[in-house]
Amino acid sequence: MKVRKAVIPAAGLGTRFLPATKAVPKEMLPIIDKPTLQYIVEEAVESGIEDILIVTGRNKSAIEDHFDKSYELEAELEKKGKTDELKTVQSIWKNVRIHSVRQKEPKGLGHAIGCAESFVGGEPFAVLLGDDIVHNPDKPALRQMMEIYEKRNVSILGVQTVDWSNVDKYGIVDGKKIDERLFDVKGLVEKPSRDEAPSNAAILGRYIINPGIFNILKITRPGKGGEIQITDALLDLAQTEGMVAYDFIGRRYDAGDKQGYLEATVEYALRRNDLKDTFRAYLEKLLKD
Repeated sequence: MKVRKAVIPAAGLGTRFLPATKAVPKEMLPIIDKPTLQYIVEEAVESGIEDILIVTGRNKSAIEDHFDKSYELEAELEKKGKTDELKTVQSIWKNVRIHSVRQKEPKGLGHAIGCAESFVGGEPFAVLLGDDIVHNPDKPALRQMMEIYEKRNVSILGVQTVDWSNVDKYGIVDGKKIDERLFDVKGLVEKPSRDEAPSNAAILGRYIINPGIFNILKITRPGKGGEIQITDALLDLAQTEGMVAYDFIGRRYDAGDKQGYLEATVEYALRRNDLKDTFRAYLEKLLKD
């Protein structure tokens, strides 16, 4: 079955970016002039996704407003003949159907994904985490995974290898290599120590999941911090239906981390034709001085 729908959990509090995120959702912090979340939505659209559900929380209405039609702004831009700006604003909502649902309690990523059951409607669906931006101008990371799903019809974890010193920050895959970038998933370990980690293949913000996950989530008991861990539910799904992990191609940024956010800002600026020359000259001068 074709993957047509995507879920983007965006209900976190963003405490690592306080005080900026006291009133502004962390997903709306801009990478240059575009909210972090918009890069992720654009990846889904470019991959062929038709409907997106954004799972939000309290004080996140700015997300819904951003992806809605803005009659007053568009009318003003049209009146002033600012056609380029008008096209930019309209592109946010014209290319895909955006829906939203509120996660009423902060019970973790597994609970947030469980909020999407009625939206998914028994279909396979993609999950893109609201902090993870992946740059690949040739083929989006999600599109790479969707092509594999169309051949295998099993749930897929998007992974990349990380330094062994960082395995305790991620969910880690225990799997058997099928080919250069594909693994048969045998187990999952959430944030293991270096000695306990079965590999350094880390789950990094991209999933394609079969709808059987919802029945599992309903009986998954809360784990660390009283949260329903998606890793626990995915492990059960792997054991009942099978699962693969795909080492996707692309530059991944953790925009929920200050270092990752700064790296994304600098590198995206250096890719922009309207910024790269002057910004590069500025950086070179700054480093020289």
